[in-house]
Amino acid sequence: MLCFMEKKSTQMQVPIWIIDQQSRLANAFRQGTSRGAVEMSDEHAELQILLSVKNLKALAAQTILLNFNNAGFQELVIQAAKTKEKKCLKSSAQSDSYGVQPLGNLYFNPSSHNSRNTGLGNLQTLTDELVLDILGLLEGTHLGILSTVSKGFYIFCNHEPLWRNLVLETCKGGFLFKGCWRSTFVGAYRPSFPVLSFGLKVRDFYSDYLFQSWLCANLEMKPEWLERDNIVRRKGISLDEFVMDFEEPNKPVLLEGCLENWPGLEKWNRDYLIEKCGDVKFSVGPVEMKLEDYFKYSDQVREERPLYLFDPKFAEKIPQLGKDYDVPMYFNEDLFSVLGNERPDYRWIIIGPAGSGSSFHIDPNSTSAWNAVTKGSKKWILFPPDVVPPGVHPSPDGAEVASPVSIIEWFMNFYNATKNWKKRPIECVCKAGEVIFVPNGWWHLVINLEDSIAITQNFVSRRNLVNVLEFLKKPNACTLVSGTSDRVNLHDKFKNAIEAHLPGTIDELTLKDEEKKAQQNKPSFWESVTDSNAGVFRFSF
Repeated sequence: MLCFMEKKSTQMQVPIWIIDQQSRLANAFRQGTSRGAVEMSDEHAELQILLSVKNLKALAAQTILLNFNNAGFQELVIQAAKTKEKKCLKSSAQSDSYGVQPLGNLYFNPSSHNSRNTGLGNLQTLTDELVLDILGLLEGTHLGILSTVSKGFYIFCNHEPLWRNLVLETCKGGFLFKGCWRSTFVGAYRPSFPVLSFGLKVRDFYSDYLFQSWLCANLEMKPEWLERDNIVRRKGISLDEFVMDFEEPNKPVLLEGCLENWPGLEKWNRDYLIEKCGDVKFSVGPVEMKLEDYFKYSDQVREERPLYLFDPKFAEKIPQLGKDYDVPMYFNEDLFSVLGNERPDYRWIIIGPAGSGSSFHIDPNSTSAWNAVTKGSKKWILFPPDVVPPGVHPSPDGAEVASPVSIIEWFMNFYNATKNWKKRPIECVCKAGEVIFVPNGWWHLVINLEDSIAITQNFVSRRNLVNVLEFLKKPNACTLVSGTSDRVNLHDKFKNAIEAHLPGTIDELTLKDEEKKAQQNKPSFWESVTDSNAGVFRFSF
């Protein structure tokens, strides 16, 4: 019933002594302890008394009232819990495999019984997120054994993200998806071992956290999330117009008609890519997979955060793919090219099913980027550098970003808030054959609306060279710089290479940048005629 954030967000208020016992609890699980029979401190016992069923219900009821006017998660939970025929759910959506219901439904249950609490025993006082964090310390065999302890543990131990993490940690060379992550994990070690493809329904199990995961995996993009399209669109403009109107002022634009001569626009379908790539493996999150295996996964998966194929070495692995497209003329100047093979990663092939995408981020190394869709369509949301998107919390040094777990979750809880902002985000749907220019420093989120294939490249031109050099020499460059193994020395290498290839360019652009900043800080006419002492206008006649 509250905003669901990643662990980094520090939204979860849990007593320190509970966090300190994570290792002890995990060890108890490994030793086969049922119902969390772990020695508890006096403070723990006191907390259990305070969190009696009666007090829990009263507290939750107050939470519902306080948050009811937030037409985000609660509204969608009620819709999804009543019927799956609502338009907000995907046509292929099935009810939760294990019968998990949103916590609000508990207050319509005459028995007031939550099998979550009885199944967890003394561990019921822990938040669902903390229980899953502890279970995440276990191996697959231990999860399987623990799932037989009670109905509550059965549901928690079959939580798909737990098994997904196990697969991604242990199957670095790829996997063959078998309908769910638990079956995939078992199949990787015991291919002939029979695993049920469906879950056992548990009655009266209520959990917002677990239900949210199912809801985000099965929710369609609502029409009101797609209707706003306020990006500037251009077709056939000259290079000078692009630089003057968009690159120089650092504004995004959607360019049409740029890919008409791309062979990849017509050729890049599933059959062509599988044939050309064969057994070559591509980067999919932390693992490497053949395209054929990835497409089998993407066809079956229904999860909150589908894996995204995002490979920076695709053209080296399959040279023909690099020949199937040309850089649009607006982005031909790419100053990182002076580094040759030492340049940071800069181009990627991107493939993903509907629902996959990238949560809010700023492109690496203060570069600008272009993204061209060859198949499918993508929803884009962009915020200027001085506006942090709602629900996004970057660390002071910019090295880490805490945000909602999934893209759909951000739309559910935060999208509507942007409608009343003075600085509204730039939004659009980029379709096959179109290219979007993403200026440096802009926050952006992207979600695939259907199976999609795209090419993206990051670049440095004269317009953002000074920004890039300043970024690369920051004191914490070792944590901020990405795409290269030599993060600390990249600034010096790049600067020296630019001075060797383009002598005087850095000094010229630095002076121009200082003049531009001075002009921006220059007071306007009305500010210049204001009496600083009296606080009113001063007339000299």
